[in-house]
Amino acid sequence: MYAILEPAMPTNIEIKAILKDRRAVEAAAARLSDVGPEKILQEDVFFRCEGARLKLRVFAPDRGELIRYERANVAELRESHYLIARTPDPQTLLDILTKTLGRIGVVKKTRTVYLIGQTRVHLDEVQGLGEFLELEVVLRPGQSEAEGRSIAAALLSEFGIGHEHIITAAYIDLLARQEGLTKNQQHSSPSIADPRSSD
Repeated sequence: MYAILEPAMPTNIEIKAILKDRRAVEAAAARLSDVGPEKILQEDVFFRCEGARLKLRVFAPDRGELIRYERANVAELRESHYLIARTPDPQTLLDILTKTLGRIGVVKKTRTVYLIGQTRVHLDEVQGLGEFLELEVVLRPGQSEAEGRSIAAALLSEFGIGHEHIITAAYIDLLARQEGLTKNQQHSSPSIADPRSSD
């Protein structure tokens, strides 16, 4: 009997942080970048999915990506294992997934992208949340996770991002939490959400 070996999913080393000084980070990114900036409008529709996250990213009526990924909610550099399928008909795929799995939320953002070596630097303006920095170090075949973490840590230092700025939750979770707080505030005194916590 022969074993069937599944190909390994692509892996990133990722981290997300609150963007306190966009101008300074943009200046550093422009100085270090090989490519960019590129501004992209994105709408991510999330669906119910066991053991991972599943989202349809819509760029335009004729361009989208279905993305499944696994990533821990921890306040440190973390691995993200992902699969991407591109589609020229995101609306039909959206209808199928909505009827089959059900939506759990939508994230709308304007993303400014810089490429620094093998790292994608994202400056995100997220509707309803604010501004964030995200780093994605795309590991090359055979490259160690430790090397990816070292690359990301060096860039965080270049951008002046401290541990206190790191957030653990995904945008979709922050939006859901904010929506829950808004509903609660209708029956209680106002409170402020801290996006750095993950519970």
